[in-house]
Amino acid sequence: MSKHISRRRFLDRCTKTALAAPLILGARAGAQGSPNDRVNVGYIGIGRRAKQLTQLPPDAQIVAVADVNRARFDEFTAGKGCKQYTDYREMLADPSIDAVVVASPDHWHALHVIHACRAGKDVYVEKPASLTVREGRAMVAAARENGRIVQVGSQQRCMPETQKGIELVKTGRVGNIHTVHGANYPSPWECVLPQQPVPEGIDWEFWLGPTFYHPYNKDIYIPRAKPGWISFRPWSGGEMTGWGAHGLDVIQWALGTDLSGPTEVWPEEGNILTRPVTFRYPSGIVVKLDGKGPGGGALFEGDNGQMVVDRARYEILPDGPKEPADSKKNGPDRTAENLKNWIDCIRSRQTPIADIELGHRAATMCHLGNIARWTGRKLTWDPEKEEFPNDAPANAYLQRPMRDPWKL
Repeated sequence: MSKHISRRRFLDRCTKTALAAPLILGARAGAQGSPNDRVNVGYIGIGRRAKQLTQLPPDAQIVAVADVNRARFDEFTAGKGCKQYTDYREMLADPSIDAVVVASPDHWHALHVIHACRAGKDVYVEKPASLTVREGRAMVAAARENGRIVQVGSQQRCMPETQKGIELVKTGRVGNIHTVHGANYPSPWECVLPQQPVPEGIDWEFWLGPTFYHPYNKDIYIPRAKPGWISFRPWSGGEMTGWGAHGLDVIQWALGTDLSGPTEVWPEEGNILTRPVTFRYPSGIVVKLDGKGPGGGALFEGDNGQMVVDRARYEILPDGPKEPADSKKNGPDRTAENLKNWIDCIRSRQTPIADIELGHRAATMCHLGNIARWTGRKLTWDPEKEEFPNDAPANAYLQRPMRDPWKL
């Protein structure tokens, strides 16, 4: 390929090719064989979220689990006859497993996905896709280089109400969009929780994995509340990446920029964890994380009115054109549909609805918001090269140190 072809043109070309033609076959021929052959799925991480990701379609089955906590095995695998592993790499070496669901903490997503792709497994990874921008791009590369189907847990892309709202934004229902308002997602903070005894059956060193050592505390090990690992910088991007991965994905989708991104980002005044963040796109559209939009979507301001697109709902606001009243109702969660789309694409080898490239781009928006807060200044972003031009201090945040032997 000519060195003069830009990353954007290359990505566009790859996406069009993927939509038009099947990818290479999966690891086990049975996964793409008779409809009676089930897709064998293993789970990496079987905590709170994994329990919500077991709604596989009838042509797939859970056959194995991997977790650093042995106490979780019996409850999760009851009646399933699953193989059990404390080291996910041993599960990935099993040729009878076609695909894996990655529901581990955020700091493990990249390595779990990359190792699964290299082992010939298709992957469903819970959002946010990555802990850093560099990890996200490495995940996309692993999927493409190994011909894997990688779906991100952005289930709003399977919600008909959200899809309708996105269509209305794109077709100008409230005119040309000039401003978008999102939730003010908090950034993570440093962890200073004291050491507690590690419960029997938990391999804490393995849980920490690529992050540097921190003593066990039960309020780190849980995902949310009290406060949970999702609040702490070593293991997460905070709610900026937690809920932000949903809301910013909706924004990117509606603006038609989910293969690129903004070119400027800056923080407003306020607390470093919660000060509003503003993005500007080449088109001039401004996205403000100022708390005026919903957590799972956004408020879109156009020349002819305002419109909310949220998780499983959309609403034209009173000063804009009217829509049926039932458009304001929240629809059901569509996780099962997102999983079904993934399994269908494993069989067809077509690009899934929440492909890893889209998930990576949404997570990148979240990372940019955190980096703007951490640097405390306006930043210029190149969405093709995925870097801050001539800005070494900002670029230092694009990846985090990883502890041996856990490297990308």
